[in-house]
Amino acid sequence: MPDLDSFFSSSGALAQSVPGYRARTQQLAMAQTVADTIAGNRILVAEAGTGTGKTFAYLVPALLAGGKVIISTGTKTLQDQLFTRDIPTVRAALKAPVTVALLKGRANYVCHYHLERTLQDGRTSFASRDEVKYLKLIERYAGVSKSGDKSSLSEVPENAAVWQQVTSTRENCLGSDCPNYKDCFVMEARKQALAADVVVVNHHLFFADVMLRDEGLSELLPACNTVIFDEAHQLPETASLFFGESVSTSQLLELARDTETEALLGARDFTALPDTIAAMEKAARDLRLTIEGENTRLPLAAVMKNPKFGGALDDLLEKLSALAALLESQAERSEGLENCWQRAREISASIKHWRDQAEAEGFVRWLEVFSHALQLNATPLSIAEIFNKQLSASPRAWIFTSATLAVKGDFSHYNGEMGLATAQSACWNSPFDFANQALLYVPPGLPEPGSREYTEEVVKAALPVLKASRGRAFFLCTSLRATQRVHELLLEAFEREQLDYPILLQGQSSRSDMLERFRKLGNAVLIGSQSFWEGVDVRGEALSLVVIDKLPFAPPDDPVLSARIEKINKEGRNAFMEYQLPRAVINLKQGAGRLIRDETDRGVLMICDPRLITKSYGKKIWQSLPPMKRTRDLAEVERFFADLSP
Repeated sequence: MPDLDSFFSSSGALAQSVPGYRARTQQLAMAQTVADTIAGNRILVAEAGTGTGKTFAYLVPALLAGGKVIISTGTKTLQDQLFTRDIPTVRAALKAPVTVALLKGRANYVCHYHLERTLQDGRTSFASRDEVKYLKLIERYAGVSKSGDKSSLSEVPENAAVWQQVTSTRENCLGSDCPNYKDCFVMEARKQALAADVVVVNHHLFFADVMLRDEGLSELLPACNTVIFDEAHQLPETASLFFGESVSTSQLLELARDTETEALLGARDFTALPDTIAAMEKAARDLRLTIEGENTRLPLAAVMKNPKFGGALDDLLEKLSALAALLESQAERSEGLENCWQRAREISASIKHWRDQAEAEGFVRWLEVFSHALQLNATPLSIAEIFNKQLSASPRAWIFTSATLAVKGDFSHYNGEMGLATAQSACWNSPFDFANQALLYVPPGLPEPGSREYTEEVVKAALPVLKASRGRAFFLCTSLRATQRVHELLLEAFEREQLDYPILLQGQSSRSDMLERFRKLGNAVLIGSQSFWEGVDVRGEALSLVVIDKLPFAPPDDPVLSARIEKINKEGRNAFMEYQLPRAVINLKQGAGRLIRDETDRGVLMICDPRLITKSYGKKIWQSLPPMKRTRDLAEVERFFADLSP
């Protein structure tokens, strides 16, 4: 391995990647640790605070070491940033002749087969004229694009409904039987990934492939020397999702739509199909209607007490079985009809397995309710053993890094959850001067978070701080319901006090649009929940205050969390201290991390939850945050902002 110090100091781009001697020293130390990990095919868990330049700290040794590297990120945004900006910068600085590929899930690429089917299907109806216009744009794009990546077609919104009809899923992809197989954008992306030295993916893609062998990575992993997970704090949640099993009524509605299209094109004379499709689709929608409310999670025991649910599930299976029988008789007429038959059988088997299995040891069965769909889930209580099998499959280096993995410097929670018993752990704190750049304020006199008037009191406490900061704030809440209530209360308060700070509420537009507006306005208050707790970078005076309504403990009635708590406590351990508290600390560190993004930022972190002071575990929480000066005195907060005024 060449001398890393000389690379970082002699290359202009790398030398400027972090400011200050301390930051450069930390970046170099992390880079050397990563280099040693790669050389020894070991496992490293590394927390690197904001400003340490961790991206370059792992990219430089990874590119210098040679061999095949897979880099997995938590978001598509970071995935694109690595591919278009960070890796090209490092590659140019090192003069390293490495090839790089970007690989996304199949839903990100236009599918020629489904595009043609959608164009041919004269009965396809769209909700708006815009969708018809978007379809024409996609058709034109598919004819000239080399990648077929939908992110390159900015004229069509990422959430446009038409995308579902012109991209493929694992279920409806025809694979090598597809008449468009040779021109397939997904296959071309996989081919490039197989040939590349460095492949950039995201966590969902990585685990979908590890478990489902669906996204092309299964061919990459055997030849891979190094796997790097950035934003690794998201892995336990993502891995739990893919190490379990799930089946959704959305899959059934998609099956109904695809079967209808294929029947029109390949079995128009078979008149029994349309009614059978409609009956199955109605049964799927009726199943959803047996559960009231939306955006909730219910344990199996609660669902089974609902007599309507069991009857509707049986009816759905009956209608699905009837559809599968008809499709079997028509399957040989086209590849598409055969695919629909196989899907009907597989979905039916999945639903029966979920319904009939005795409580599988180590799994919890539960149901998630969305606006128009239900999802039946079986989730492992622990992912450590399953993930550990991936680590020991063949010798390679594994690197897990994030700004938030430890609790007061202790990695035992994360390592235990991920099965990383043999990992080396290392921590590099942020080089920023938090003692002078930031102030932590916990307002006095607030009620307990469970009280009915809690949100009203939080807004009352935050109002004078928002005045002192002249807007320029993120108001981060732990639930969507709280964001709505905070929005109502702030609108009333700003009108009453004649404050002209713009208020932005999560959901009014896309996250990127809202952030752009927030930066341009310069004095706005943005109210958000989980989407804005992490992966958001606003530098400068536009963000000078972060208000957090309460400590981000996951709701204990969540069926997966509840089952995990019960399991840990049954083993004679303390689930709160071992599991719930560390998770809350890691989430809080993410939210707090929005405040100070570079060496010139200054601001106040306001955590409204009195448990930070009144509970014995509160000290452990604030000691895990960057070393800011702490106060409970509003006047001190006002003086801090007064000192910032021009």
